[in-house]
Amino acid sequence: MTNILMPCSQPMFPPLCIPVALFEIQVSRFCSSTFFNPLGTPLVAGLAVAAAALAGRYGIQAWQAFKARPPTLRKFYEGGFQPTMTRREAALILGIRESTPADKVKEAHRKVMVANHPDAGGSHYLASKINEAKDMMLGKTRGSESAF
Repeated sequence: MTNILMPCSQPMFPPLCIPVALFEIQVSRFCSSTFFNPLGTPLVAGLAVAAAALAGRYGIQAWQAFKARPPTLRKFYEGGFQPTMTRREAALILGIRESTPADKVKEAHRKVMVANHPDAGGSHYLASKINEAKDMMLGKTRGSESAF
């Protein structure tokens, strides 16, 4: 059996071949009964307010969970020290670029040294490497071999 209103080679079983006119009538009935009905308007408005409230609630919960998460650690350099210090390694130790000016090198050295000073519980080995990195970046290296 084929549809009389709309020629179709397949049998008329929904949803394969739905008459367009019937679909438009059903949509217009739904729209007129829901959106333009005096009782349907508060229903639609209430659903919109409820959806906005739920979205706001979940948004606030997500923001609070985001703020409460533990701080992430920075990705640190996983390699050890090289036998002879290079400018690249010195820049990695001080946390600066290889092309950083001298005043910024001194400032970075001071910050790293304050955090790792032996008098404050830091390592003598790390302090010597930090000083060696500063000397390398400022061009004051005495020899090509490391102190250790």
